[in-house]
Amino acid sequence: MPTRDLTFAIVGSGGDGVITTGDMLAQAGASVGLHVMKVEAYGPQIRGGESSCTVRVSADPIFAQGDLVQVLVIFNWADFAQFRGEILAAPDAVVLYEATDDSPREGIDLGPDTADVRWVPVPFIELAKESAGTKLAKNIVTLGLLSELFNLPKDPLERAIKGKFAKKKPEVLEANLKGFAAGMAHAAEIEDAAAGKRMQYTPGEPMLLMSGNELSAVAALHAGCRFFAGYPITPSSEVLHLLSELMPKAGGYLVQTEDELAAIGAVIGGSFAGVKSMTATSGPGLALMTEMLGLASMAEIPAVIIDVQRGGPSTGLPTKSEQSDLWQALWGSHGDAPRVVLAPADVEDCFHATVAAFNIAEEAQVPVIVLSDQFIAQRRETLSMLTLDHEVRGRQVPSAGDLRDYKRYKETKSGISPMSWPGMKGGEYQTNGLEHTEDGSPTSMHLTHEKMNAKRYRKLRLVRDKDSDYRHYGAERADVGLICWGSSEGPVMEAVLMANGRGERGSACVPQLLYPFPYHEFQDYIKTVREVVVVELSYSAQFYKYLQTFLDLPEGHTYVFKRSGGKNLTVGEVEDKIQKVLEMSAMRREVLV
Repeated sequence: MPTRDLTFAIVGSGGDGVITTGDMLAQAGASVGLHVMKVEAYGPQIRGGESSCTVRVSADPIFAQGDLVQVLVIFNWADFAQFRGEILAAPDAVVLYEATDDSPREGIDLGPDTADVRWVPVPFIELAKESAGTKLAKNIVTLGLLSELFNLPKDPLERAIKGKFAKKKPEVLEANLKGFAAGMAHAAEIEDAAAGKRMQYTPGEPMLLMSGNELSAVAALHAGCRFFAGYPITPSSEVLHLLSELMPKAGGYLVQTEDELAAIGAVIGGSFAGVKSMTATSGPGLALMTEMLGLASMAEIPAVIIDVQRGGPSTGLPTKSEQSDLWQALWGSHGDAPRVVLAPADVEDCFHATVAAFNIAEEAQVPVIVLSDQFIAQRRETLSMLTLDHEVRGRQVPSAGDLRDYKRYKETKSGISPMSWPGMKGGEYQTNGLEHTEDGSPTSMHLTHEKMNAKRYRKLRLVRDKDSDYRHYGAERADVGLICWGSSEGPVMEAVLMANGRGERGSACVPQLLYPFPYHEFQDYIKTVREVVVVELSYSAQFYKYLQTFLDLPEGHTYVFKRSGGKNLTVGEVEDKIQKVLEMSAMRREVLV
């Protein structure tokens, strides 16, 4: 039978063109209106080493990357072994592997049940040499083979190949097109391998295919950011790379600094000068920025920091995702240093969360940390351009009356006082990292420090009341309710929808605003569920312990699913937890009866 949903995975060494193959598959699917999610993974090496790319293609909306792979392409078994436990094959998967690869397969873990896997040797290298004159074209041969075997859009794939090699010599393009044709021709020899796995779909309008990092960069420009300072660090570097191209075209400025300390210092300086400013980093870089974040809090200077989380601590897992920077983002400071923390939940949400971060930073004059992670920042996902719109707000500037006796840190009911910029007549004031009076003069008086702390924290109430965005999925009243954050949303959402499709009552709550804590929204949600499950990729259960700080989670009815990162959360893991909690809940009710 044909299928409407297929997940492909390609594994090989650096230089095998694994990621390029995935990119072209994803682009081709998006160009004909298919829903696509593409995830890539690498070893920690600077050059070479293993790499993999997983592409899920569906005629229906999707929210997760796909737990099990239906079509697996392996150029080298030794490279595949490096992804043990991360890439798992469906019981009836098709495994296309290099026929000449004689590396040992002992101990290779394809998954819990591989009884019906179809093992298909393919001479990728030989086909590439014969058709294109080089083994480097084996990834293009693969594209031709996959397109013919599984009914993927061929014309868009050819266009993708032409686009990839457009700047090369004509003979290079011609050779790769021959490789593509050779792959298609070879499909006839192994067509039985694809039985029941040919895609069935009706072509539709093209969709955008973008990554979370790309949308964070685009969102910054949409929000009015005109200064970016940053230092490259995996997995956030694409924000810097894209803005280096786009920022000058928008009339802005970009600086690659010598380190993260200089980056956050430059951002604070740019914002002090009246320009919306931003940086992007990962956990180690955020740690270096901690002292400067205190300066932004004390001096009440807007700043947006995107932290694309990766496995830690230290250098940790630089190419893998984890949700373990939460405590650092929330509490990493010296003294009482108010900040706002937001968490995008998917690729599109990287756009909305970044614009929201600028709105909050500018209005409340606080640093705002956007906690993205590698899973959503570097994966590519289809979306509609029509959804990329978000209200843009700015900072409060002094009126003529304010400037007659300007007090930069004037105490107000909201805690927000108008902010001038250098050169504004009458808007001159003194500022630094010292505690200060309303006009900015340094002071060490206890009473003034208490008053100013209260002023700075009072602003967070406004943020909580105005920007507390959270999502609710599933039943209005549920037997089991899941609370998660960030990129865990997709697998949780898909698991909840599947559970409800079976007649079970499940729901999920996913906040975008993490701090200030949206207490009322969480409290109201908990009242609608019988059992609570907290889901996160943090070995120390940072999110669960954070919730405990503010909420009275129902004793005896609260469960935690937590583990280390390094492998993205799967729908199956969440489903298993839902089933176990429902079973325990049913047993408890039987005992009570």
